[in-house]
Amino acid sequence: MQTENQGKNLLSGLRVLDLADERASFCSKLLADMGASVIKVEKPQGDSSRRIGPFCKNSPHPERSLFFWYNNTNKRGITLNLEQSAGKKVFLKLVQRADTVIETFPPGYLRKLGIDFEVLRTVNPRLILVSVTGFGQTGPRSMYRPCDLVASACGGQMYVSGSPDTPPLKASGEQSHYSASLYAAIGVLMALRKRSLSGKGEHIDISAQEAVVSTLEHVMVRFFYEGMIPKRTGNIHWNHSFCILPCKDGHILITPLQQWETLVGWMAGENMAEDLEDARWLNQEYRLKHFDHIIEILKKWTRSHTAKELFHLGQLMGFPWAPVQSPEEVLKSPQLKARRFLLDVDHPESSASVRYPHVPYKSSRSFGKRWKRAPFRGEDNAQVYREELGLSEKDLEELASINVI
Repeated sequence: MQTENQGKNLLSGLRVLDLADERASFCSKLLADMGASVIKVEKPQGDSSRRIGPFCKNSPHPERSLFFWYNNTNKRGITLNLEQSAGKKVFLKLVQRADTVIETFPPGYLRKLGIDFEVLRTVNPRLILVSVTGFGQTGPRSMYRPCDLVASACGGQMYVSGSPDTPPLKASGEQSHYSASLYAAIGVLMALRKRSLSGKGEHIDISAQEAVVSTLEHVMVRFFYEGMIPKRTGNIHWNHSFCILPCKDGHILITPLQQWETLVGWMAGENMAEDLEDARWLNQEYRLKHFDHIIEILKKWTRSHTAKELFHLGQLMGFPWAPVQSPEEVLKSPQLKARRFLLDVDHPESSASVRYPHVPYKSSRSFGKRWKRAPFRGEDNAQVYREELGLSEKDLEELASINVI
């Protein structure tokens, strides 16, 4: 699927240089999916995220990383060595034409190379530089080695994940990286709005730790105002409003205390309410005090049904219930199919097309049809360097010979 109707895309005309690794490549993906022209700038040997699995056909290879494919759709790709003077000169030419640069280098790295924000804004005063790191550009831990686990642990997310009788658990996936990328993308949009008024760019400093802390829902708020450190609650929501219970064929997310009389009446109709019909259970405080007893009775009842039965009947009765679905079940969702959320993209490394999630938003104004697979390493060198920067074939050969591209 190639680019079509680019003029209708939300961010058409925005030019982004993506120097980020796995910690923020999702940020530039979001911008690219909205129509920005994003150039993935990799070292000549390729970006480190190309070595992250899983791999197409279970064959580890820089051009078969499914992780890289997903996080780099709709981008063009070039190679460039920023640590060589010739590479820096080429980079500054690219910066002259760019609106945004996204990077994940350690704090101070660009300054050592002589291409930090102070230098870049003399080349392009309208440039927006986005730096995504584990702990931010300043502070006593700014130079600590970052990763998703570190941000999750230091951000408090890991402490409240898991069950009461288990050690802290890591949330599935690279959640701290995705949170930081989301905030970085929002920062770009905010900076673009500010630039439209001032005409000047700025440096946006994103901390993965801070991104994690800011998404801890009730945890930090309760500590600030109640001095309470929330405990791990496993499959039960902290305020008992939701819980996950077993079914015949899986698990169901239910609301055990909502519309209490309706729920008990439903169970009683199947002779499975036990003592929950007693008047004392009508008292909310009593139910909360004896919540474990309620859960044990509910478990017996949910195990007598399939998740699909409870999902559909519950929704008909106004309960916000849902089955806990596997990825395979998610892909078969009639809702996603009706909204055309999943799309197939051809890729030379795969014998069949690869299915991707589309953008999770719709608009009354069409964003245009736009989807392109992730680039091979240096795939667009000729187009970018020759057609856009005006370098000759001889120039490219010389740059390649000294490992600049």
